Parts: sequence; structure tokens; C-alpha cells
Amino acid sequence: MKPRPTRPTRPTRPTRPTRPTRPRSPNRRPRPSVAEPRVAVAFDCLFPVNTGGGERVYRRLAELFVERGCPVDYVTRRQWAAEAPPAASFSLVPVWRGDIYDAGGTRTPRSAVAFAWALFRHFLRQRGSYDVVVVSTLPVLNLFAVRLALLGTHAFVVADWLEVWPWPKWRQYAGAMSGAIAFLLQSVGIRLGDLHTVNSEFTGARLRRYRRRAQPVTLGLVDLVGDEPGATTERPADPYLLFVGRHIADKRLIDLVPALREARSRIPALRAVIVGTGPETPRVVARVGALGLDSAVDVRGRVSDEDLRSLVQGARVLVNPSRREGFGLVVVEAATFGTPSVVVAGPDNAAAELVVDGVNGYVAASVAPVELGAAIVRAVEAGEPLRRSTLDWFQRERVSHGLGASVDEILARYRSARTR
Repeated sequence: MKPRPTRPTRPTRPTRPTRPTRPRSPNRRPRPSVAEPRVAVAFDCLFPVNTGGGERVYRRLAELFVERGCPVDYVTRRQWAAEAPPAASFSLVPVWRGDIYDAGGTRTPRSAVAFAWALFRHFLRQRGSYDVVVVSTLPVLNLFAVRLALLGTHAFVVADWLEVWPWPKWRQYAGAMSGAIAFLLQSVGIRLGDLHTVNSEFTGARLRRYRRRAQPVTLGLVDLVGDEPGATTERPADPYLLFVGRHIADKRLIDLVPALREARSRIPALRAVIVGTGPETPRVVARVGALGLDSAVDVRGRVSDEDLRSLVQGARVLVNPSRREGFGLVVVEAATFGTPSVVVAGPDNAAAELVVDGVNGYVAASVAPVELGAAIVRAVEAGEPLRRSTLDWFQRERVSHGLGASVDEILARYRSARTR
């Protein structure tokens, strides 16, 4: 057989020069190897630098996402020294610095625009970095900024509504022109999020009024407050009621003073301890003097956490006459110590949902001295049986209405949306 001719060897293809590695943008986070989504929480306040209920909700949300293995950025405004950020299990990402309230305790339009613009710039730079973004709609410009910055990305935007207001409430709060703009933005914003969350069924019903097909997740907030193993239903012989909160017009602290005088006609030894500060403090102090109650009212201002715990534990009743509450966390905080609450019914007060007459307190029909005073007297005279009932209510509610279950539902909705 003839030998098979040898094939000519192909010339070796020249080696391509190695392409230089492109440096990673300092603003772009590396994609983690974990399967859990990357989360951002956007709100202009942070607990414990700020101590309101909303701040507690968003911090706890961030912590719960971390506990489930999610990398979390908390996008907020800087209120601390750069070299001494607050301790947290999540990453703090300050994007703006400035005051958000005017002298009357109302959020200013200028600060709302400034923070929203800062959010827009941050999320525009971080397009593709987040899978889930929880954004507070207080103010609603935050939602517009985030939604616009992330347009066209895979991000699942969760719009959290601390409150949803009708037009008359916006007009009363911000004036005719600003209120009309705010109401319009709220109405449009309700149609923007991939998912809505609310703090109460009360707010959820209002949201569905403007978007009928909405299926908001109602956050279970009772377990925001830790259990108090040492809580007791015993109280000191000196009876006092307690107010805790910012001294602003919506809290209606000034209406508590004549109600106390009314209650003292039935319980002469009853006095009041008032915790907190704000623009209404001078008016409240003046009202106390005008009604001759200086010896019966103790205006404490801000107190330490330990002092506050002691005051709540010793109070016969917590009184929260506020006309506007998105949830009413202070009612739950009082219940951890077995302290019942008196709240006031109203179209903007979701805290009234938390109080069951005769179980963990009473709901007054109005802040009129006779009605609010009578509710206070009922709570004080109910004594230890009401305090035991309040403590039992808290133990039941913290199991059935937990924020952890709400986070699991948010993640389930996110995964469901991604598989469609």
C-alpha cells in the first residue's frame, strides 16, 4: 500500500494580546454568590437617631431581610459624624444631609425634593445593583425618584404607605395649592409600585379606594416591640396617666389637659406625666397653668430609655389623643408592660384599630373633656383585671401579627413576579 501523504501543518494562529482588566466602578456592588435578593430600604430617617414609629419599622425590615440572608443597603440622610455611624447589621448609605421639618414639625417641600433628587441619583448610579427596593412614600416623591431611576431594570419596587390621605386632609395639612399637588402625586404614586405595603387595614382600605385591584401586604408590626419578661400588673399607689410623643398639633396633647381636669373630678389623686418635646410644648405648659394643674402635671421632656420603661411600667393608662396615626406603635409598647391605652376615634387614626374596649383600653369618641376624661376614668378604675387583659392581648397579637411573616410574604411576592 502506498503511504498516505502527510497533511501540511497549519500555521499557528498568533496569540491575541491579553485585554487589560477593566477596573470595577466604585459605585457598583459585586453580585453576591447567594441566592437571596439584594435589598435596598430608602427612608430619610433612621432609628435610633430618630425615634418615630416609621423609623422603627424600616430599621426592623432591614434587619429581618439580613436575617434571611439578603445583603441590605439602608439609603438615608446623614445625621451623624462620618467617623461614627450608628451600629447596624446592614450597610448605611447616606445620600443627603439636611433638616426635613419646619418649626411646626411639618415636613418641608424643599427637603422632600432634595432627598428625592438624592435618591434618584443614587439609584441611577446603582442600576442593576438591587433586586428589591423598599421605599417609603413619606414623602411620595421618594417613590417617583426610585421608580424613574430604575425604569427598565429588573428591580422589584415595594412602595410602603405609612398613611394614605384623602384630599381634605392634604388641604388641611399643607394648604390648598401644596395639598392639591401632594394629593395628585399620591394618587399617581399608588399606581407605580410593583407591590404596596401598609401598616394597617385602615390604610389598606384607603389605598384600594384609589386602586381597586391593589393587593397590599399589611405589615404585622406588633412584634416590633420586644417582650418584657419582668412586666407586672402591679402599680404604685400614686396613680398617673402617661403621654409619650412629639408635641405637635396633630398629637392634640393640649386637649389632654382639660380632660385630665375632668378625670380628676372623679379621681382627685390622678396626675399626668408628659414625655417628649416639640413646638406645642409652650402652649401645653401655659394651658396647665391656666387650668391650675401645675401640681398635677409633670412635663419631663425627653427621657432615657430606662426612665421611659419605668414610667410606662408604673402608669395606670397611656393616653394618646392623636388625630393622625399610621399605626400607633406606642399603644403596643405600653401593652408589653400591661399598661392599657386610651385613644380617640377619627378618620385618620389607625391606632384606634389596636384598642379593643375593655380588653386593652378604651376608644374615646372625641377629645372633648367629658368624653376623653370619662375614657381615662374607665381605664384607671378598671384596675388590675384590665392590665392582665392588656398583657394577654399583647402576647396573642405578637404571635399572630409579626413583621417577620410580612417580610417572608414580600420575598414570596418578589419570587412569584420573577417567574412570570
